[in-house]
Amino acid sequence: MCLCRMNTSQGSSPPGPRPVVDEGPAALVAALEEAPSALWFVTGPEQRTVWANARARELGAAPYDLPVVGGRPVADLVASVLRTGRPQTLTGVLDEEGPPVTVAVRPLAAGPDPGAVLVLEGGLVPDGAEDRVGDAPPPGPLPDVVGEAQLSLLPPSLPLLPDVRLSGSYHPATSARAAGGDWYDAVPLGHGRLALVIGDAVGHGVPAAAAMSRLRGAMRSSALHDPAPAAVLGALDDFAAQMDDVQGASVFYAVLDAATGALAFAAAGHPPPLLVHADGRTTYLPVAARPPLGTLPGAATPVSRAQLEPGATLVLYSDGAVAAAGPPPSMGLGRLSEVARTALTDPAALDGEAVAGLASRIAAGLLTADGRPDDVAVLVAHRRSRSVEPLQLDLVAVPSALPAVRRRLGAWLTALGMGEQDRVGVMVAVGEACANAAEHAYRDTEPGPMRVTAAVDVDGVLTVTVHDEGTWRPPDRDPGDRGRGLLIMRQLVDGMVVRGEHGTTVTLRTRLRQSPVEEPEHPVGGTGATVVVDRAGGSPVVRAAGDVDLVGAEQLRIRLLEASHGGTVRVELDLTAVTLFSSAAVRVVLAVAAIAESEGWRLVVHAPDGGVTRHILEVSGLQRLVELR
Repeated sequence: MCLCRMNTSQGSSPPGPRPVVDEGPAALVAALEEAPSALWFVTGPEQRTVWANARARELGAAPYDLPVVGGRPVADLVASVLRTGRPQTLTGVLDEEGPPVTVAVRPLAAGPDPGAVLVLEGGLVPDGAEDRVGDAPPPGPLPDVVGEAQLSLLPPSLPLLPDVRLSGSYHPATSARAAGGDWYDAVPLGHGRLALVIGDAVGHGVPAAAAMSRLRGAMRSSALHDPAPAAVLGALDDFAAQMDDVQGASVFYAVLDAATGALAFAAAGHPPPLLVHADGRTTYLPVAARPPLGTLPGAATPVSRAQLEPGATLVLYSDGAVAAAGPPPSMGLGRLSEVARTALTDPAALDGEAVAGLASRIAAGLLTADGRPDDVAVLVAHRRSRSVEPLQLDLVAVPSALPAVRRRLGAWLTALGMGEQDRVGVMVAVGEACANAAEHAYRDTEPGPMRVTAAVDVDGVLTVTVHDEGTWRPPDRDPGDRGRGLLIMRQLVDGMVVRGEHGTTVTLRTRLRQSPVEEPEHPVGGTGATVVVDRAGGSPVVRAAGDVDLVGAEQLRIRLLEASHGGTVRVELDLTAVTLFSSAAVRVVLAVAAIAESEGWRLVVHAPDGGVTRHILEVSGLQRLVELR
């Protein structure tokens, strides 16, 4: 079952018979019926509305119809949530008129039917009412504004290194009054080193989430400047002393050498980390006591050291992880040890992608019947017992060799821990390179050798090469429906280089990363941008108009790569009719300009002199990489 609630400013509901609800106290049903927000209960894959309150019946074309917001049927969001179990949010104008409204569709934590979901509005919380969301008690554990804000500010991905696997998870408090402020992060420092951080900002609600975001940004800036634990905590101490809302925050910070397992760490007002040894023993690493950030200017930062043996796992956690068990503190620490040990003794827990869910499983194991009295953030670092060896395949460049490449490469990437979406992207890019070699390298001659190699460096950068000893043939200026291999490969990896000496070598590189398993989908919405390719002239011209936001930037990237055949053909970009040019769009232009430079041509960008778009391009320094007209 799902509940969809939407704030509106429409008039009062019309008189008429009210629907009958089989379950629930009469008082609650009456309150929901008269609520100023619109509510729908929907169930099953057929999206059957089993109940709607007065305001909802007023808005639908038929009494139980779901509305259209921002030109998108709310039923589309419901279908997605029922299918994926993930919340979604949509903001826009109701039926193309009236004030903007926000709809949030949420899965239900429990219900009478398996797989039932709950949908609830994600609107703004009135001033002075941070602990209240909307006009009815929140039926799920995640407060709309606080939970959504908190999750959006946490890292969207974690590094994926060959020697260390990471897993992060954030679970909000059951009560909106207690949610917000806990956070984690992992920052690649180069040379196989990682900064592992977990902390807790003072307070709760949206202010605590905002403080957390500033603290996390300051930490990243400090760590990239000087990653030593004493230097980072000293910088955060100075930062917190100048920011009232950050002062008093607790943090644990560590630098891990992924190859050797050496760990240097320090904490400010934060509990010690848990170390689960390879044999299942658990110990809490001793941390020298230090006051929370900004509370004692100039306080010394003692740095401790430890060693993670192969197969060992470090578990960082926020205070909420040990609060649910109640006093004394030893009870919560003991329960955390047991939950972590149980999660790690499952042989399947450390296989491939399963490691990504470790932190979530540990946090879920700490949940009691009374819920979570505080947020829980968990960051897990597991040092692998052995690294994945580089892959080398020596084959004959014929189409029948491609299935073997897919099988061997797929298994190798799975062993690295790559998620399915990233794994498929790499395999498609490599498949295109192999297909090109099989089809073109030995044209009019006997098929020759093809070698595929794959390796990951200590910082998690994957490099795959496809080499043949045939003849390199530059792509046609207009290959029609064929010759799209370069385009496909460039869209699927971070970088690609083609060399034609002594045969042809295609080198594909991409940085490995993993998304937290509980990451919500981004808010759904349309884009005001239109992007088309004009082929009437000598060179293709990509013309953009309207608001080039995040979604529009992705359209812009696809059209530029399509028109340029993956960067091999000169194109121009016309932004004359653009009304909004986002930072995401700037990154797209930068990336395509870099590809053009590597291919020996320069991207021409048309933007009116004195206009906002041209100003953004100039401020961004792009005039050094493109030809502005």
